[in-house]
Amino acid sequence: MTHERTLTRRRFTALAATASLSATLAGCTGSNSSASADSGQNQAESEPAATTEPAESGGDSAGGDAAKQSFDGWFDGVKNYDGVVDKTGSDTVTVDVGVEANGGAFGFGPAAIRVSKGTTVAWEWTGDGGSHNVVETDGAFESEMVGDSGHTFEHTFEEAGTFTYSCVPHETLGMKGAVVVE
Repeated sequence: MTHERTLTRRRFTALAATASLSATLAGCTGSNSSASADSGQNQAESEPAATTEPAESGGDSAGGDAAKQSFDGWFDGVKNYDGVVDKTGSDTVTVDVGVEANGGAFGFGPAAIRVSKGTTVAWEWTGDGGSHNVVETDGAFESEMVGDSGHTFEHTFEEAGTFTYSCVPHETLGMKGAVVVE
């Protein structure tokens, strides 16, 4: 029953965002409705390339491109994704939950990290943006919903792979992250 409510909220949020974007684009073009729809489609098609561009030029040219490709569009529209931050060799890495991104405190900071096998990632809540959780896409880990500053959730990555995760209530806003384990 909770799952159905989450999907309903997601669908509502997605539809509201689409309607808002359509109205904004129609008002900006000042032309007939079919031209507005065409302009909106062209703009929407070009935006994902712009948001993922930093991953290609983001300081880690060897691994950045490969990591970007493995995300399969996961970070499209995520405003604070600047590529994969290399944290290999660290025993513990902290990712902030509720950083300023995506129109409020709806981001993970950094959004994507690269770590070595055996690294523990600790997500630490900022206390901003309401309650958040950390849920891995395929169910490898899941935190509880929390809004308290200083709360932490940890997971140790024992196997190589790419793990995408989100804050479920804010996923449609772009609150997404990834851990690439080597």
